[in-house]
Amino acid sequence: MTRDLPDAAVRRIALALVEQCVRNTRLEDIHAGTVPESLTGDYSDVKVVTPFGEIPWNEVSRISDPEMKALMIEVVNKVYTFISHMEDLLSLKAGSRWNRPEFDEALLKTARRRAAERSEV
Repeated sequence: MTRDLPDAAVRRIALALVEQCVRNTRLEDIHAGTVPESLTGDYSDVKVVTPFGEIPWNEVSRISDPEMKALMIEVVNKVYTFISHMEDLLSLKAGSRWNRPEFDEALLKTARRRAAERSEV
């Protein structure tokens, strides 16, 4: 479907979709907390203190299963709405200042493999 679109249009769709369907979700609430400081820069010196002991920061899950489930439901519903009403939602706000989208190599590899499988049938 998007193969017929110019690359600039596909990049704009990607930016608008992520801005409206991923960035502006409960992900903002999860992101809103206090970020710890690290003297080492790799957070190996940061620990989370719990009633059951300390947990190294790099081993702490920063999103719970219920939060992840709620986030994924919200993102899927927003993406569904976005795709269903794309002509009316292709506006960019902060997304217009983000980095230019590039292909994700792992996902592109999957897409190429599936395209090859389809052409074999």
